[in-house]
Amino acid sequence: MSSLTLLTRADCGLCEDMHAALDSLAATLELPPLEIVDVDADPVTRRRFGLKIPVLLLDGALVCYGRLDEGELRRMLRTSPR
Repeated sequence: MSSLTLLTRADCGLCEDMHAALDSLAATLELPPLEIVDVDADPVTRRRFGLKIPVLLLDGALVCYGRLDEGELRRMLRTSPR
């Protein structure tokens, strides 16, 4: 089963916006389970993604960062094994 991971950090307005956009999208599209991960909790993740927050991953693959790219998420969901 696929999974979505949203990399965030505390007090991040863009992170809150992407989370809200995903919640809105979930009302019309069946999304995989969403895990929220604090990017600052792991040094490796912080080095890799810390300047791009928020980051959305589908099964570990980059979907988008900064703002939700709904078209790219839909495309990746169509090609991902469920």
